[in-house]
Amino acid sequence: MLHVEGLAALTIACIAYGRLGGSWLLFAALFLVPDLSMVGYAFGTAVGARIYNAVHTYTTPLVIGILGYALSRPPLETLSAIWIAHIGFDRLLGFGLKYGTAFKDTHLSRV
Repeated sequence: MLHVEGLAALTIACIAYGRLGGSWLLFAALFLVPDLSMVGYAFGTAVGARIYNAVHTYTTPLVIGILGYALSRPPLETLSAIWIAHIGFDRLLGFGLKYGTAFKDTHLSRV
């Protein structure tokens, strides 16, 4: 079910992005940016997991999207959609939030 939830988030975020009129080239360029948070693993597994998880939860991109809408800032809305699409894609593939034990230990399964 969590994979289906990821597919739903990815699909809805892509539809929203399209309706916002964002550039698909920009979408492609920024889609994997959240994965730069893996650099945190250079400081150890526990630190890496905290940084990775902070970037791979829906809360921050949803807040950014709501602020973008409330403040009439379309770039924030499109950034939010890209970020949510990335998280949904990760969940679809089975990459979940990380445990501090090892990079491959996630809330969805061991990858």
